[in-house]
Amino acid sequence: MTDFAELKKKIIAYSKEIGVDKIGFTTADPFTELKARLYQQQALGYQSGFEEKDIEKRTKPALLMDGVQSIVAIAMAYPKKMAVRPENTKTDRRGAFARVSWGTDYHVILRDRLQKLGEFLVENAPGAAFKNMVDTGALSDRAVAERAGIGWAGKNTNVITKEFGSYVYLGEMLTNVPFPPDKPAENLCGDCTRCIDHCPTGALVQGGQLNSHKCIAFLTQTKQDIPEYYRKAIGNRVYGCDTCQQVCPYNRDVDSHFHEEMEPDPELVRPRLKPLLSLSNRSFKEKFGSLSGAWRGKKPIQRNAIIALGNYKDVTAAPELVRLLREDPRPVIRRAAIWAINKMRDRLNPDDRDNLDQSLRSLLETETDPSVRENIKNVLGE
Repeated sequence: MTDFAELKKKIIAYSKEIGVDKIGFTTADPFTELKARLYQQQALGYQSGFEEKDIEKRTKPALLMDGVQSIVAIAMAYPKKMAVRPENTKTDRRGAFARVSWGTDYHVILRDRLQKLGEFLVENAPGAAFKNMVDTGALSDRAVAERAGIGWAGKNTNVITKEFGSYVYLGEMLTNVPFPPDKPAENLCGDCTRCIDHCPTGALVQGGQLNSHKCIAFLTQTKQDIPEYYRKAIGNRVYGCDTCQQVCPYNRDVDSHFHEEMEPDPELVRPRLKPLLSLSNRSFKEKFGSLSGAWRGKKPIQRNAIIALGNYKDVTAAPELVRLLREDPRPVIRRAAIWAINKMRDRLNPDDRDNLDQSLRSLLETETDPSVRENIKNVLGE
């Protein structure tokens, strides 16, 4: 007969061998508190739309795997600092990928570790079965990690660990093995509200509640227009946002460099903005395809780069933005381009501004999108 407590010890020891930084175990009981919160989020219209739409599946592990008895949660810590930051100059501005998109796509890394754990489990427990999930699975990685003792769900909605702060990737393995569960983590946020106070768009409605549609991390991933009243807050971000983690006291003294594949390529995660605007689909995939931040394709990244150039008021980008207005078939990109041009227009010298206006007037003759036409007229004061 299998000694499940002893098997648990073996799994923990093996997890360290393969580079898992933290591991926890919980039951496969329904996540009843989460269920209530998710229905509330849905009613308020706060969900991002990227998550599993079936709330029952998100909260009932039994719907996801026959005979499930336990869930094994893992966390792997990623770095918050890079050794060398590329220079960001007035004529060669750079954007920023959030730290969650540094290094190799974390989905690949965690799936590899979970697969190794699952195979080890099957070798050591006859009849064992498993099913792995990382981010895109139905379950809430955060809720599983919290109940398995990995860390607590902070007011910034990220799981915070004592050892590594909130800079951790999460994944879980469902199994039919009845492991002894760990104790859920204690919430240690106390009365701190730094993340809520510093959120650039007020997306953290209250501690632990996020309006996804205000969150910069969500806004940089949507393929639609970013509402104009949020564009200044985007700053130079081309993917994601780290602000609520950067201000968290539990992240002050952590910087985890445990995994070579998580180390950032500075030229990739702080990319030059102007070259982003002319990338083909193939060149985008070849250059950025290994990053988790590339999952939505080049369109959101290029739109965000245009907004960043507008926020910088980088007049050296004006010719490239005019080219996009003339040649790019995507109205979202053209609308972003005319917005950015308007932001930097007052920085141009009179001759360059006259040339720009002349180009814009000629574009009115060929522009077919009503909103782009309207925006061009507004820039010209017509």
